[in-house]
This record gives sequence, structure tokens and C-alpha cells, in this order.
Amino acid sequence: MARLATVDPASATGRAKEIFEGPLKGKHFNIFKAIANSPAALDFYLAMGGAAAKFSLSAAEQEAVQLTVGEANGCAYCAAAHTAIGKGAGLTEEQTIEARRGHITADAKLGALTKFASAIHEKRGNVSDDDVSTFKAGGYDDGAVAEVVAIYAFATFTNYFNHVNNTPVDFPAAPAL
Repeated sequence: MARLATVDPASATGRAKEIFEGPLKGKHFNIFKAIANSPAALDFYLAMGGAAAKFSLSAAEQEAVQLTVGEANGCAYCAAAHTAIGKGAGLTEEQTIEARRGHITADAKLGALTKFASAIHEKRGNVSDDDVSTFKAGGYDDGAVAEVVAIYAFATFTNYFNHVNNTPVDFPAAPAL
């Protein structure tokens, strides 16, 4: 059961109403209804998502990172949500499962990406020169390094929010690992 009240989009007021009728129109998921207790926090979420939309990393690549981080942080909500979103972005079901395991094997570039995201998590950001050079040898550049760290931060926000709130999952459950 959720620990925070949910904001009903139909009766929301002020900035929360603007968000639910604007950028989140038709996206009334439990996470957003709980974050909406602070419209500023919801704006923060949207700002991160808006910035990520401009990244050089594709939507599928970003979802692979989200899946790697979400599973590493034990977030069932994010594993379910990003499995569905990842499939919509072009990941196969097997790739979503492998990303959650921390390394995609059938696609070398996505493999380098998920391995790097796993290293960031395991080493709390204190990655080695080898971790960075291996990632870059996988087809990425310095900008992608910065973007993976940003996606990691974005994922951690949602993972931890869902842990604090105990957000009920309103997506199909992610496949078992």
C-alpha cells in the first residue's frame, strides 16, 4: 500500500492540474499521482525527462540504462514500467531481461552500455579508467558518459521515490529473472 496520498488528476488544482492536463495528459500513473503531492518535484521529474529527450543516446539505450539501474536498486515499479517503455522504444523482451541482469549479450553496443551502467552502480560512480575506455571502445563518446551518469541519477530518483512511497505497480509485471 502506498505511503503517500495520491493526487487525483481529475480533481487536481494549481500546478499539479496544469501538469496532468499538459505534459502528463493521459499518463496518470501511480508514480506521477504520488509525486504530484509536490508539483515542484513533478516539475523536477519532467525537467529531467525533457533534458533526456535531447540526449544523443536513443530511447532504447536510455531504457536499457533505466532497466539496469532499476533492477540493481530493486525497484519493481521501475522494472515493470521500463520493461513496457523499453519494448515500445525497440528493445526485445530478452534485451529488457538482460538489461535488468546488468549486461545485454546479443548486442555489443548495448552490452557496453549496460556493463558501464552496472559499473557505475557497483562502484558508486568511482569507475576505473578501464571502465570508461571499455565503454568508449563499445561505440560511445565522452558525451555518452555524461548522459549515462545523468540517466543513472534520473533512475535513482524514481527508484528511491518508489521505495519511499511503496508505489503500487500499475504496469504489467516485469518477467521474472
